[in-house]
Amino acid sequence: MKDFLERIRNCEIMVGDGAMGTMLFTKGLQPGQPPEIFNITKSNILEKIAQSYLDAGADILETNTFGGTSLKLSFFSLEDKTDEINRNAVLAVKKIAANRAYVSGSCGPTGKILKPYGDTEQETVYESFLRQIKILVDAGIDIVCIETMIDLNEAILAIKAAKSVSSTIPVIATMTFDATPKGFYTVMGTSIFNAAKGLEKAGADIIGSNCGNGIENMVRIAQEFSKVTTLPLIIQSNAGLPIIQGTETIYPETPEFMAERAKELVNIPVSVIGGCCGTTPEHIKAIKDIVNAMQH
Repeated sequence: MKDFLERIRNCEIMVGDGAMGTMLFTKGLQPGQPPEIFNITKSNILEKIAQSYLDAGADILETNTFGGTSLKLSFFSLEDKTDEINRNAVLAVKKIAANRAYVSGSCGPTGKILKPYGDTEQETVYESFLRQIKILVDAGIDIVCIETMIDLNEAILAIKAAKSVSSTIPVIATMTFDATPKGFYTVMGTSIFNAAKGLEKAGADIIGSNCGNGIENMVRIAQEFSKVTTLPLIIQSNAGLPIIQGTETIYPETPEFMAERAKELVNIPVSVIGGCCGTTPEHIKAIKDIVNAMQH
């Protein structure tokens, strides 16, 4: 495998994988269960999901460790399984990636709110990320992906933890924005400009956005990022915003629709284009075909 950041610096556009949760729900995950439970009970299913995204053409495969900090796992009384949950997730993806795709260690929010807004000390959150990222790196990930952040301070703590574990492993950091009449902001009030500056200063190698928006808003978010940073960008949009039909959650954007709009991301250019909630291997294959066609 060629060096990941070198490929990005050479203006290669890479395709990430799609949703993990969406796929796990089709494989028996129950509402209210943590997705990470599969890492200790059904890791063969993680292999199947990774294989389906690899077959679709993904260059990057994410681990099922979004809620893998001990703080987040403590909501489900699984904190004593932190090591096993994170390690198993990496091993499952590594087995499938086998040097054909990069293994990206997913780190999501801890679920705790930092002081002064909440009751949690920065040190507690930092230590929780440090523990998770150490396990992921020891198990052999190629990239750390800090994602779906709404609190810039929490994102910065995660980036610093990653950089202290390894100064060489690339760090991706993405935040989730909502469209407001005054532009895009996270729930905690961070603008794209402030997010870009804060993530860059903390040491992230690639920055951008995931979740919370369909691809049309994500194109606008990418355009805003491109105006305020020279860092490579990553965009992983939902397949639209969820529509509840009975007991089912439907994401309306088709693979063809997302791939057509992804052309705009290629032109910006966005260095990594992947999918978040509602996206499937079909979405990723459609995006990969567009990226291939436009790059060659």
